[in-house]
Amino acid sequence: MDKILVKIEINKPINQVWESYNEPKHITKWCFANDDWHCPHSENDLRTGGAFKSRMEAKDGSFGFDFGGIYDEVKTLERIQYRMEDGREVETCFSKLDANRTEIVQQFDPEIENPEEMQREGWQAILNNFKKYTETEF
Repeated sequence: MDKILVKIEINKPINQVWESYNEPKHITKWCFANDDWHCPHSENDLRTGGAFKSRMEAKDGSFGFDFGGIYDEVKTLERIQYRMEDGREVETCFSKLDANRTEIVQQFDPEIENPEEMQREGWQAILNNFKKYTETEF
């Protein structure tokens, strides 16, 4: 199976984008696909060999899950590679486009339970939420 790719451009400097993407106090504000969901808790030990975990839940309490993994590589302001608990790999690259614009490109192994397009749309929706939060709240 080919990796799924999603990307987004954020109108903020790379250092702010990096912080917003990786600090738990920010992750809880954007790490969900739509307004019916939230992220009540996040932990992040951002280093090679470190672990992360974020709790995603429907606001009505009907469903929730933990999203986590172990970092295989962390290059500050450049790249994060990790392995999810089910063994799938994810790579997130940060590129400075200019002083106030940053691009994030994310590639991940698809899971087999849901159609790839649905997975792409879900991950892209989370990145869209990240952009909205980072550009307006942070």
